[in-house]
Amino acid sequence: MTGGPFKRMFHAWSASRADRIAVVRLDGSIGSGAGGRGGLTGEGMESVLRRAFDVEHLKAVVIVVNSPGGSPTQSEYIAERIRQLASEKGVRVLAFCEDIAASGGYWIACAADEIFAARTSMVGSIGVVSSSFGLSQLIERLGIERRLYSTGESKARLDTFSPVGEGDVEWMLQLQAQLQETFIAWVRQRRGAKLTGSDAELFNGDVWVGRRAVELGLVDGIGVMRSVIAERYPDAEITAVDAPTPLLQRLTGGQVRARTSAAVLQGALDAVEKRADWARLGR
Repeated sequence: MTGGPFKRMFHAWSASRADRIAVVRLDGSIGSGAGGRGGLTGEGMESVLRRAFDVEHLKAVVIVVNSPGGSPTQSEYIAERIRQLASEKGVRVLAFCEDIAASGGYWIACAADEIFAARTSMVGSIGVVSSSFGLSQLIERLGIERRLYSTGESKARLDTFSPVGEGDVEWMLQLQAQLQETFIAWVRQRRGAKLTGSDAELFNGDVWVGRRAVELGLVDGIGVMRSVIAERYPDAEITAVDAPTPLLQRLTGGQVRARTSAAVLQGALDAVEKRADWARLGR
């Protein structure tokens, strides 16, 4: 048994100096829901991304994306932070699209130096969508009077409980067009000459399954995370960097009781919206 303790110490020392791949999961819709609950945000991901890029002996950071999208602003915040940290640390970033990397999910994936997808992944949706519910006729039938006061005729555009005003739809479409231009510019900046499809095909809001996404240049290759890492970095160890679960969420099992009927209604509408985001893309 001579040398046993020294061998264990040597193996422990070797393991501590092994190359590492930090893996961060981005799973779910992007942006906060009612009351700031749920969803991926720049602030919420800050500590996770920092810890990932601070891993010792870091060879690369892997971003696993499984998201139908959400807030353009939060998508931009997360993507820009990934690029900033990658530049500071001089580390390559690989993105892996799981079930869905669409809209804001694809925006974030574009922050990587290389993007991979499974054969069955759904990728793309480079467009902007806005949705809401029109309940003006419902409250009228229930005998409910809507009282809404604002300073400025444009302050309360597209109120859920009021009829659509003149020019409101055109105003919304103009906003969407500006956001679309920003999204397209980001994709072009990050993907550059890799893009092979026409603008009409790439930027019409459609989604594609893995192999077609590769052909269009939206994705660099077909591959799943562990297989690609094993091929690229055979001697590296994978370090998962998870977001901490808030104490209140742990204590309540992830369920927080709404305190008012308005919160209940808004929470239900948010849930329907999120479910619709996934359902549009087949999940």
